[in-house]
Amino acid sequence: MVLKDFSKLRFTVAGALFLLGACSSGGSSFWPSLESSDPASNTNSQQAAAKAPAQSAAQQQAAAGQPAGQPPLGNTKFVPTGVTPGASTGTFVGTKVEELRNELIRLQNSIGAQNDELQRLRTSLVSNSQQYHGTIAAVNSRLQVGTTPGNPILVQQFKSAQVDLDRIADEINRMNELAAAVSNNSTLSSYLSESARAAFTVSGAVDEDHRQLAIIEDEVNRTAVLIDRLLKELSADVRRQTNYVTTERSNLNLISAGIKSGEMFGGSLVNKAVLSSSGAQQSAGMPLDTAGRAPLVVIRFDRANVPYQQALYTAVSKALERRPDAFFDLVAVAPSAGGAARIALNANKARQHAENVMRSLVEMGLPPNRVAVAAKTLDRASTNEVHLYVR
Repeated sequence: MVLKDFSKLRFTVAGALFLLGACSSGGSSFWPSLESSDPASNTNSQQAAAKAPAQSAAQQQAAAGQPAGQPPLGNTKFVPTGVTPGASTGTFVGTKVEELRNELIRLQNSIGAQNDELQRLRTSLVSNSQQYHGTIAAVNSRLQVGTTPGNPILVQQFKSAQVDLDRIADEINRMNELAAAVSNNSTLSSYLSESARAAFTVSGAVDEDHRQLAIIEDEVNRTAVLIDRLLKELSADVRRQTNYVTTERSNLNLISAGIKSGEMFGGSLVNKAVLSSSGAQQSAGMPLDTAGRAPLVVIRFDRANVPYQQALYTAVSKALERRPDAFFDLVAVAPSAGGAARIALNANKARQHAENVMRSLVEMGLPPNRVAVAAKTLDRASTNEVHLYVR
């Protein structure tokens, strides 16, 4: 298993040599620097200022009882101010006023119930997220020190984390349903506001009718503002938590791959791979041509259970750090020596190896549409190989 690096860096992974390869431009702009430096211009005061916002956000999140990995939830309580009572005047307009007042009471009661449901959902989200992150932290701690591939304890913890994340997703679905109900109340508040204005033009009213109508109109308008704020904050919660669950599902795929191999990877590649629409179209229409290109990764399947995952992840992760819009070509390589039957058998095995490598990349978070797959035979290949090229 070989990984090439034209910067001449060599390192050994699981008893096999990996060399990091350069990009086709041959420049140093693609590969990340292997040296770390601390610029003298970074003073202690600058470092403290840079850390202050992050610490403040973390403190606020901790005060709300939310785990560090979960995006913040709103904390506003949307409680209606109530409806002013009024005496009946016995007029037609007075009857209309009573109807509007009763409708407004029902509307505010509905908003109060929706607020209670929102607070319950927020509490449940935080609780499930705390349990989820606690389980994930335990899995990552075990993977960090190394364990056996497919450790049944970690498998069980992984399934538990999946259940917790599914619960979070269910709570978000209920938030979506709640947002739809709040939207209906917004429509009702608009209707009440228009009805109150229209009642002013009805003949046969006394001064008391108009006084009560003015109060109801003001209270309907305040209620409409409250509904609008509730809907905006609820929609923001749904958007942030939906993105959070999507990201965590990607991370779970990576953790699953780590459990299978018994070692810990870094963050999901999906967080590093920035895909533009133009890049996707270019990839779809571009023929697979690796002639004259040095492979980023060469995996030689010269024995059973080749442990390539960690080195593969490291190479692709570093490539995406430098070029988040990079695409990859995955090539199954079979030896061309031997008769036709032997070549066909090797080619079939090489394709199976390439499919396994592709599956590993997807589990690590790399979007499938970022990888083109092909197969070829090679005279100098002594065993089945899988080559990964970056473009």
